[in-house]
Amino acid sequence: MPVSIIEADLGNPAHAVAVTRILDQYAHDPLEGGEGLPGEVLDRLIDQLERATMRLVLLASVDGTYEGLALCFWGFSSFAARPAINIHDLVVSPSLRGRGIGSALLAEVEIRARSAGCSRITLEVRAANHAARRLYTRQGFSGAEGEVPENVTLFCVKTL
Repeated sequence: MPVSIIEADLGNPAHAVAVTRILDQYAHDPLEGGEGLPGEVLDRLIDQLERATMRLVLLASVDGTYEGLALCFWGFSSFAARPAINIHDLVVSPSLRGRGIGSALLAEVEIRARSAGCSRITLEVRAANHAARRLYTRQGFSGAEGEVPENVTLFCVKTL
């Protein structure tokens, strides 16, 4: 199953629909509240993302359909005096999880982070999201391993 990763063009209606659909699908997950995004959020999501100039939005395509998303924001590490990037949302369609799409998205984020001279990649993950924690640990992030209460949110870092 070949996965193709592109940077989303939020002015492209197909990309905008995919970003909105994938994020709403993610919000329907029981770990994220299970109710989806409110209509007013869906209505303003793309406009507000377009205004967020420090964003990086990657879409993963499988067989011509967008099935994954990495929504990231560029930042700065004062301790390294270099850029950093935070993965705010990493989402794969439920029916395709465990097939390498998340790994492909993480790899592309890392390529772009290294190209920009970033010192690190950061993300947060709910302790109850065991599959994501295993993925992040396999991909070299620290902070996702170990036993912690299920209601904790973990801060994870991959130093570059």
